[in-house]
Amino acid sequence: MNDYLIDAQDVYRVYQRGHQEVQALRGIQLQLESGCFVALKGRSGSGKTTLLNILGGLDRPTSGTVKIFGRDLSTLSDDELTRWRRERLGFVFQSFGLLPTLSAYENVELMLRLIGVSSRERRERTLHCLHIVGLGKRVHHRPYELSGGQQQRVAIARALANQPRLILADEPTGELDSLTAGEILSLFQRIVAEEGLTLLMTSHDMMVDDYVDRVLQLKDGQIVS
Repeated sequence: MNDYLIDAQDVYRVYQRGHQEVQALRGIQLQLESGCFVALKGRSGSGKTTLLNILGGLDRPTSGTVKIFGRDLSTLSDDELTRWRRERLGFVFQSFGLLPTLSAYENVELMLRLIGVSSRERRERTLHCLHIVGLGKRVHHRPYELSGGQQQRVAIARALANQPRLILADEPTGELDSLTAGEILSLFQRIVAEEGLTLLMTSHDMMVDDYVDRVLQLKDGQIVS
């Protein structure tokens, strides 16, 4: 019995485009322990987002096994996967994915409503998460009243709301200038250290190498380093 938080073995993902088969992933082997900050890098089309989606239960592999927290994702129905994602994982996206009519507080709190957390606990946890990301004074601001970096901080607070052991981030600095990107990467580094979770992010950004514990290079659907 290993203690890997992520354990992916021989993962293939094949898409059908017209009469052609496209091999997005070709025999991925990946094991990650708890408490690490890892970057998944590679050119567009190398399979980064496909792998992230499979690890997060948003997509299923054509073949191979994926175990997260020791749980084989292939044993879960679509409904069970949805519930599992809400309760166990955090997601951060390049485009922030915030609901524009909701305040920072409401965007974060919504995640806790979805999993049935009590109102008092929701309030405490929401304010705590916004404090972690440095937005304690911006709780009532809506996305359009926030900078890009602040919007991404709200998205990170939302990802932290359910106290996940794993956060998956897809190009989270892709729409930010280099100064703001550095601030977000420093925040990720601190969150991994203080919260003891694992954070796996895809990125093209050279700057990322200075912040992460480990860089995985993906090329043509395979991890090459």
